[in-house]
Amino acid sequence: MEYLIKQYPLEKGALEIQYLEEFFGEFPRKKTAQEIINRLNGREYLILMAEAPLPDDPGMTAPVSFKVVHEIRANEHEPRLRDLVDRLRDSVKFEDRKVLYSWIGGTRSDWRGQGHFRALTEESEAWAHTVGFHEVVVKTKNKFYDMRGTLDHLEFDVVKYEVDAQDNRESKVYLSKKLTSEVLRSHRSLRTVVHAH
Repeated sequence: MEYLIKQYPLEKGALEIQYLEEFFGEFPRKKTAQEIINRLNGREYLILMAEAPLPDDPGMTAPVSFKVVHEIRANEHEPRLRDLVDRLRDSVKFEDRKVLYSWIGGTRSDWRGQGHFRALTEESEAWAHTVGFHEVVVKTKNKFYDMRGTLDHLEFDVVKYEVDAQDNRESKVYLSKKLTSEVLRSHRSLRTVVHAH
């Protein structure tokens, strides 16, 4: 199967994601387009969406999965990113390296298990390697078993586990993958990438 992936510019991509996140019931708080723009403005980023034919109208395609990755730096000013870097400092080397953060993403429930998110992840890794990133990190919670399983299949390594004393399901899991040419050789998805205008 070949996956159709669209790469979006900032404003248009932010609006598309704000719309698409309405289809994700498990996200406790949806991101607004303005939040996405504020986060990504002034840093390297990639906004990708996988599109697929609609079951009742195969001539039409719709976005079914999305992924947003962006650069994180040793000296972040935005409070949430500064906190993330501080928590990862003992597990990930930031100095003199480019580190990518896999920020938000997901697949609509009726399209899960078909490889769309893998295709987006592999495309983001190929892009990141090309522009000089050394490593990609991601944060999730212990209770997101589907996401943890997906990251396992994508060969992310757990680099830190923060136990929540009240509820272990709420514990934070930090994972990482070094972006080597070996990683690119392990990619399996066939992808066509187009730029959205």
